[in-house]
Amino acid sequence: MIVADSECHAEIKSYLPFTRGGVAGPETREEHREGQARRGPRGPSAFIPVEEILREGAESLEQHLGLEALMSSGRVDNLAVVMGLHPDYLSSFWRLHYLLLHTDGPLASSWRHYIAIMAAARHQCSYLVGSHMTEFLQTGGDPEWLLGLHRAPEKLRKLSEINKLLAHRPWLITKEHIQALLKTGEHSWSLAELIQALVLLTHCHSLASFVFGCGILPEGDAEGSPASQAPSPPSEQGSPPSGDPLNNSGGFEAARDIEALMERMRQLQESLLRDEGASQEEMENRFELEKSESLLVTPSADILEPSPHPDILCFVDDPTFGYEDFTRRGTQAPPTFRAQDYTWEDHGYSLIQRLYPEGGQLLDEKFQAAYSLTYNTIAMHSGVDTSMLRRAIWNYIHCVFGISKNGRADFDSYSLLWKANALSLGKLQSMSTEYDDYDYGEVNQLLERNLKIYIKTVACYPEKTTRRMYNLFWRHFRHSEKVHVNLLLLEARMQAALLYALRAITRYMT
Repeated sequence: MIVADSECHAEIKSYLPFTRGGVAGPETREEHREGQARRGPRGPSAFIPVEEILREGAESLEQHLGLEALMSSGRVDNLAVVMGLHPDYLSSFWRLHYLLLHTDGPLASSWRHYIAIMAAARHQCSYLVGSHMTEFLQTGGDPEWLLGLHRAPEKLRKLSEINKLLAHRPWLITKEHIQALLKTGEHSWSLAELIQALVLLTHCHSLASFVFGCGILPEGDAEGSPASQAPSPPSEQGSPPSGDPLNNSGGFEAARDIEALMERMRQLQESLLRDEGASQEEMENRFELEKSESLLVTPSADILEPSPHPDILCFVDDPTFGYEDFTRRGTQAPPTFRAQDYTWEDHGYSLIQRLYPEGGQLLDEKFQAAYSLTYNTIAMHSGVDTSMLRRAIWNYIHCVFGISKNGRADFDSYSLLWKANALSLGKLQSMSTEYDDYDYGEVNQLLERNLKIYIKTVACYPEKTTRRMYNLFWRHFRHSEKVHVNLLLLEARMQAALLYALRAITRYMT
């Protein structure tokens, strides 16, 4: 990933079809439209009208590019432009991204980029694979390795098994997988190297979800045309839809849907304040019901299965291995991961802090930046407490990865946000963890079916994401709010996979 230099604002402006003042410049608007049609989609996303990115993101992004965390040579890339719709989060993201890939660490820089290639290839993410291939060569990587995994060192090839499990079924990771990598021998990993590699793998898996979920387009050539392979199935690509800031809101019907959602949120908050929650047994049943119902939340059967490109397939072992529902009919499901048994706050964070202290703090900040991010708005409404909605999205993502928040919650301590609106993030961190169960009945009340389909697709098999899925959920919300959903997806998915991996390391160490 390439971040912005001081010239990025001019580059962002180049996405405009004509100048803000309405002057078409050397070519007329008609000539520009004809040229646009010849060149294909322009702008950073196939899903989001470039006008909205300029309207909502360019000024904020420019203001944040001077941060030390964003200082790097190069040019702004499309991923950064879209993520820049939420510049406070982008700052936290880039700090960890820069640490993982560009600062001193246990692994050589070229090895890190090769690991990123391996991770992105699991989801056929040509955008990330191409970016890291370039950086691999720039950091002195051996071009022979880019011919495929079979040309890479045995030590890197040994990561293939845990790479595929982290990408698709992290609940299958055991201490034996960790032991096999750390076992003394010629191609063994040190614990410090392995921790950095695992964080990098989960970082790139979840980043692939963001790329597909937001329809990020390759940067393209000097003419502005995209690269040959876009991130979504060809039948769903093409020019980004034009629309108003509320994403083709649909008038009175959309307004009614928004009011209904806000009313459900109000009722749930009042119920919680009156301590009218369900019993422990009932909440356990609701989690199991939600987990079972997630089996029915799948992409449409007519979605074309993307064909792996040979240039990407060469970095993948066992390419047919993919996500399978945590609870499948007629099969023995693995035990549910109980949040009270292994939490990010009490277990995962402390382990990483011991073994990879620089990364632990930045990871924690990035998780919190995404979860606590709010502008107190929903579509055209302002002054709205959105914490309950954000919590439902986060917990639903963990649910499809088999993690239950019944019992002592780790990141669910953020449920305190709606009870104490004035709490800042710093104050929240200083508060003790509460023994609070999550009522999964909230998920069904707050998340519409189209949103569930989108979330599960982007989190579990992002390469199947289509623009139609993106357009169907929250039709009345702003595109920046949909990008916020993708930030929650990115971070909740990464935290879920890391929890499984770190639990395996903890068991290996004890």
